[in-house]
Amino acid sequence: MSNFWDAQGEVKKRLGMLLAFLFLIVFLLVMRLFWIQVIQADELQTKAENQWNRNIFTEAPRGSIYDRNGNLLASSSPRKTVAAIPGYVENPEETARVLSHVLDMEVSRLKGLLMSSRDLIYLKRKVEPEVAEKIKELELPGITFEIERKRIYPQGNLASQLIGFKGMDEGLMGLESKFEEELRGEKGNFFYSSDAKNRPLPFQTDRYALPKKGKDLVLTIDSTIQYILERELSLALEKYKADEVMGLAMDPQTGEILAVSSKPDFDPENYGEYDRSKMSLSPFTMTFEPGSTLKIATLMAAVEEGIFNGNETFRCEGSTEVADAEIGCWTSDRGGHGEIDFRKAVLASCNVGFMELGERLGKDTLLSYLHSFGFGSVTGIDYPGESSGIIFSPQATGPVELATTAFGQGVSVTPLQQVTAFSAIANGGYLMQPYLVKEFRGMEGNVVEKNEPQKIRQIISQETARQIADIMKETVEEGSGINASIDGYSIAGKTGTAQKVGADGNYIAGEFILSFVGFMPVEQPQIILYIAVDNAQRGSQWGSYVSAPIFHRVMTDVIEYKEMEPREERVLPAGGVIEIPDLKGLSPEKAEDQLAEIGLNLETIGDGEQIKKQTPAGGSHVSKEADIIAYIGDKILPDGEVKIPDLEGKTMADAETILGWFELTLESEGNGVVIDQYPRPGSKVEPGEKVDVIFSQSE
Repeated sequence: MSNFWDAQGEVKKRLGMLLAFLFLIVFLLVMRLFWIQVIQADELQTKAENQWNRNIFTEAPRGSIYDRNGNLLASSSPRKTVAAIPGYVENPEETARVLSHVLDMEVSRLKGLLMSSRDLIYLKRKVEPEVAEKIKELELPGITFEIERKRIYPQGNLASQLIGFKGMDEGLMGLESKFEEELRGEKGNFFYSSDAKNRPLPFQTDRYALPKKGKDLVLTIDSTIQYILERELSLALEKYKADEVMGLAMDPQTGEILAVSSKPDFDPENYGEYDRSKMSLSPFTMTFEPGSTLKIATLMAAVEEGIFNGNETFRCEGSTEVADAEIGCWTSDRGGHGEIDFRKAVLASCNVGFMELGERLGKDTLLSYLHSFGFGSVTGIDYPGESSGIIFSPQATGPVELATTAFGQGVSVTPLQQVTAFSAIANGGYLMQPYLVKEFRGMEGNVVEKNEPQKIRQIISQETARQIADIMKETVEEGSGINASIDGYSIAGKTGTAQKVGADGNYIAGEFILSFVGFMPVEQPQIILYIAVDNAQRGSQWGSYVSAPIFHRVMTDVIEYKEMEPREERVLPAGGVIEIPDLKGLSPEKAEDQLAEIGLNLETIGDGEQIKKQTPAGGSHVSKEADIIAYIGDKILPDGEVKIPDLEGKTMADAETILGWFELTLESEGNGVVIDQYPRPGSKVEPGEKVDVIFSQSE
């Protein structure tokens, strides 16, 4: 019996243990259920919704870009992309078969796309309208269209480096990149619920949120002034066979950029076809030695410090010795300027005079002013990639560095820095914040943000500004800037000629950057304009002969566009024109010196020691920016043939005259300046032959 009861006790014991184990299991399950249903309820609910909910985003219309007068510079054109929502496709195989003919795609590839687990998949992007219409007529379940937008630039290349361009999804250069966040807007979305196979759940309501258009940008740019500037830069690029030509116009009273460009440039709608070097906006991003234009900064400091006396005289022998180094004036090959006062030294751009002013200022004072003027640091303009330039530190500035800095050599600045600093002369002494975006506008065209003119600091007194403006005005009327003058209008300006520095830090022989900066009218300045020509391979190598005439042509058209009234009295006693002397019989050297005295440039054609013909003819009256072309040598070769002259960069009138000298006739195509010719220069032909000449702009 005892064995029976022992067995019963063992059974009860095991049964109790089993019940205890089962109770523990149930308890753990209840606790787990509690944990899931109560503690983790929100988290798991969110995960579940993420698994069955589908959210398809739609692109927002990109904001447009306008100039200050409301002219459209960049906008977006809608294009249809064929897309599929796989969960809504009822028969992937049949749908793929039907679509393959319309989209010209393989059935197997389409079927694979239609059976994807993704919420939305593109089948073919930006199809032609007729293709989209055929697909729409098929009414295939799950096949839809996404509206994508192609960026268009209705003005073509105009301001292309400034505006930049948009890639597949975002702005990649220029203002398109800088203001990507403001331009792109907010995406819309299509929301629906589906099962594990991406099939829509029944009794669910689809939801759609409309995209919000990006902000529009209204720029400070005036597209008419921009066009005038770019036209003249393009002509100069061809005429002088330069590496690059650049220009920048600003309102000196407000800091608003009115026009900015460098040539060559690119087509923003086909940006992939161009070298990236053509996409850089050099007036903001390129630094180089400014040459004589920076002498204005030295003058500003000297006048402000009270050490400039225009009537004080000194002697320029063509060079001066500084710390055992011989530093020359640009007139060193002519023996210098001789006895000259400081006022005339500014008009003649005498290096020796400015080295003297730099020494009187001392390195600490001069460098302090240069930094105050904004050199050596970015201006903070609303454009990506601005360069800061380089100014010597006090520790690195010895006597030689001080002397060269005073006349614009050995330092590195941007055109924008120069324009911003010299605007202080035009506005009474203030350094203004330069800017490009005038305002941002919302979906309804309402202004949501506006930029206002901002004074950074006063860098010179109003009296100093007035005194320097008068001197710069004389520079244009009587000095090195005479080729920039416009009859009836007062202009203040300064020329610059600086040798280029190579990648190794040494000067490149024979390569210069020729510049001119000026503002007008002096009494109430409305516009300041900077022009620079990089490595002109034809014509003169002086800013006074190359960049000043470009300034003249741009400003002449701006005056007409802005309907600026001339002063009652003539600014130039000669009426803005010059009588050309008769150069026949003179040597090219003597003729060049004679023309230089009246601000004209000489170009010779042929080989010889005496001038035999010229255009315009002696006694003619021309504007001061004109080039005088002279023929030297015999036109008929010993064998009775003539050698074809090089006409590249010439106007149609000049090309016809030159060919006439050689007893040849002109066959023209286009207008502007010569960019090509046939037969090639140097070819020998019989007198009377025709020369086919192609000009820069087609009819």
